[in-house]
Amino acid sequence: MTAFVFPGQGAQYSGMAKDLYDAYAEARTIMQRANDILGFSITGVMFEGSDEDLRQTRVTQPAIFLHSIVASKLMTTLRPDMVAGHSLGEFSALVAAGAIDWEDGLRLVSQRAQAMQEACEIVPGTMAAVLGMPDDKVAEVCDSVEDVVVAANFNCPGQVVISGSQSGVEQACKALKEAGAKRALKLPVGGAFHSPLMQPAAQHLEKAIMETIFRAPMCPVYQNVSAKGETDPATIQHLVLAQLTSPVRWTQSVQQMIADGATHFYEFGPGDVLKGLIRKINSEVTTG
Repeated sequence: MTAFVFPGQGAQYSGMAKDLYDAYAEARTIMQRANDILGFSITGVMFEGSDEDLRQTRVTQPAIFLHSIVASKLMTTLRPDMVAGHSLGEFSALVAAGAIDWEDGLRLVSQRAQAMQEACEIVPGTMAAVLGMPDDKVAEVCDSVEDVVVAANFNCPGQVVISGSQSGVEQACKALKEAGAKRALKLPVGGAFHSPLMQPAAQHLEKAIMETIFRAPMCPVYQNVSAKGETDPATIQHLVLAQLTSPVRWTQSVQQMIADGATHFYEFGPGDVLKGLIRKINSEVTTG
């Protein structure tokens, strides 16, 4: 069975999707329409922007979403049996499965980026990568810290990202190293994504998500929060909102997709980070 997967924030690079724009009329139509929807030239930043330009959350999220959508729409020889996306990538997965229209997806992603940026300003936080420790042990250590810190991204076995307040993450890093983690390294981010500190963003985005039309997808969407294939529109809609304050259970999602029959994973969007994670989760599946 074939799975389509879509990357999240961090995969961006200057010049992204320009080859697709130059080569395909359909890509140009979609990307020009995206400029109109957003009210600024997202393509200009994607094609010619500096790394600093592309790190702006209001640009990064719609840029990655747009690249992913265009790439998947140009794939005409394969159809997915299941889809999943890492954090932001979940919106691309929803479009690929037909659960939402791409224009609605772009609007939600743009609003999500703005809401997350505002939440970072209201309650500053940070994140850290933890290497060489079992998932449950990372979560256990985070639970023992008094300040806000949680296991936020379960990326692959031995690689977990924690998220929370500045002091919470610093305390957790110290405790994790003492408990045997190979590394616990703070990341250069300005927010505590996928933690309770994103609650202001969830409140900001709730109305937009609830007003968006969600349809039954043509194949199961393996969502970050539940790590299982979802097909009910109301459930999908609820989990999209819950994702902002809940962990990205990527390891568990990929494991469940494989248990449900996935043998071939195709990544659509900038970079190939997910291919590497999937191979670490299970080296027997093929990636492309």
